[in-house]
Amino acid sequence: MAYAAWLSVHSSEGQRELAAKFVDYILRRAREEGNAVYEKAEEIVERGRAVGSLRLTDVKGREVDVGGRRHVVSVIGGGAQFDEGRGDKTLLRIKITAEVDGVGRDYTMTFGRYRADNETIGFATAKASAPGGKEADAERFSALIKALTGKEPRVRRMKDGTMLLECSREHLDGFALYAELADAVMKWLEKTRR
Repeated sequence: MAYAAWLSVHSSEGQRELAAKFVDYILRRAREEGNAVYEKAEEIVERGRAVGSLRLTDVKGREVDVGGRRHVVSVIGGGAQFDEGRGDKTLLRIKITAEVDGVGRDYTMTFGRYRADNETIGFATAKASAPGGKEADAERFSALIKALTGKEPRVRRMKDGTMLLECSREHLDGFALYAELADAVMKWLEKTRR
């Protein structure tokens, strides 16, 4: 339903009309089922219509709390592209250039489909070579992800000392709100669904 709402705003004229009719039909049926169902359906539709409505470069001086500390995030640019993983898996690589607490660097997250249920999971690795080491980099990376998606990623320390950031489908939906990423995110979700 969110994809249909996105199509009703962002596709060709003929597709927009068909998608809009479908969305209207779903909302009418939801209203017949009661207020709670209608409100949930309306929330999904609004989220779908919002995809691609923001710009990465609009994130300037955004303050977020991560790990009990305040961080300032400014995004310079970014994009997304498909990549091939092991076993002919199609991956989505999101690259964002940003400055977090005055430290600028390119950040990369890679999303794939995993497990038997085809779950969407994104991974990123904190760099030991970054100013302050991997712990500081992981915190800055978390601040960037939270500034863009509204949600902190899970940070795990692996046995070999690697710090891994893990993002969920909710994070990917947050990234999809940005025009520079929306098209690639939506195409990747469509291409990799079962």
